[in-house]
Amino acid sequence: MPQHILVVDDEAAIADLVELYLANEGFTVHKSDNAADALACADAVPLDLAILDVMLPGLDGFALCQRFREAGMLFPILMLTARVEDIDKITGLTLGADDYITKPFNPLELVARVKTQLRRCTRYNQPAQGSAVPDKLDIRGLQISQATHKCTLFGEELSLTPLEFSILWYLCRQRGRVVSSEELFEAVWGEKYMNSNNTVMSHIARLREKLHEPSRRPKFIKTVWGVGYTIE
Repeated sequence: MPQHILVVDDEAAIADLVELYLANEGFTVHKSDNAADALACADAVPLDLAILDVMLPGLDGFALCQRFREAGMLFPILMLTARVEDIDKITGLTLGADDYITKPFNPLELVARVKTQLRRCTRYNQPAQGSAVPDKLDIRGLQISQATHKCTLFGEELSLTPLEFSILWYLCRQRGRVVSSEELFEAVWGEKYMNSNNTVMSHIARLREKLHEPSRRPKFIKTVWGVGYTIE
């Protein structure tokens, strides 16, 4: 069954180029040049991934990403941006994006990024097989299940993206041990960690927000300054 990808970009030439390369890989592509049509498409089609341009007319790509997440849509989101400042990249990741790529871009790299996100999403939704590690953990009212890919906090189900779930699951499995940003990134993303990478920090901040964590005295994900993160 072909996977459905939404491409949202108001530059028709870029949208057509992305469609050409993705369709050549067997994906079904849906295009939109504005946020309203993109939201309507997401309601009508079971999307597997979305590629959002940041600079859209009206509601921009950041706001659109946030709307998808607030609606409980957990498919991977890849941001396209002409901005290279770290703050713009961090903003997208904090709002729930899974990856970003700057313009101008190599279409083959974009396709590779898409495939990587889809593989991760598929892997995170597969229950563990043949492992002695329990598939459900309960930490002071925080319950997380790898088998059902659900997480609840005091009975309230949390809407986590696949990456957020994987980060929280890894930290819960390592309960009582400090996990460095490098270890967490390489375990979850499966890529080499770069010292300037703010991705882990951005996703931890987003997770804390969903866990209703006070910024100065978090109850679950604690920062060990200069070392990493831990769940006690």
